[in-house]
Amino acid sequence: MTSTDFIGDFLTRVRNASRAGKDRLTAPASRLTSRLAEILKEEGFIEGFKCFSEGNKQFIRIQLKYLRGRQPAIQGIERVSKPGCRIYVGAGEIPRVLGGLGVGVVSTSKGIVVDREARKTRMGGEFLCKVW
Repeated sequence: MTSTDFIGDFLTRVRNASRAGKDRLTAPASRLTSRLAEILKEEGFIEGFKCFSEGNKQFIRIQLKYLRGRQPAIQGIERVSKPGCRIYVGAGEIPRVLGGLGVGVVSTSKGIVVDREARKTRMGGEFLCKVW
C-alpha cells in the first residue's frame, strides 16, 4: 500500500525506531524527507543520514542518536499539519516547542526551516511538525 502522507510516515518510522532502541532505520526518500533529516542532524537529534537507491527507488538511512544510558535524543516527535487539516501560521504566530527546548519545522516559500529561522526572517508557512 502506498502512503499519501510521506512526512507522517517518515516521522512515525523515526519515532518507532527511537522508542524501540534501534541504531538506524531505513525509509523511502524524497526531497522533503531528506530536508527533514538534515534539520534533525543540524539540531542534534540524529547522528547522520545517507541517501541511496535500490533499483529505481530512493531510500534514506538514518543513524539515530542516543544519550547516556541509551536514552533516545528524540523524546517526542509529532506531526502538526496533516493532509486532512493543514495548519498555517504567520511569522508572529509560530509557537515555541517546550518553551524553546524543542524545534518546530515550518515549510516556507524559501524552503523548509526550523521555527527560529522562520521567526528571524519573518516568514510564516505550513507548520509541519515539532520535535523535542
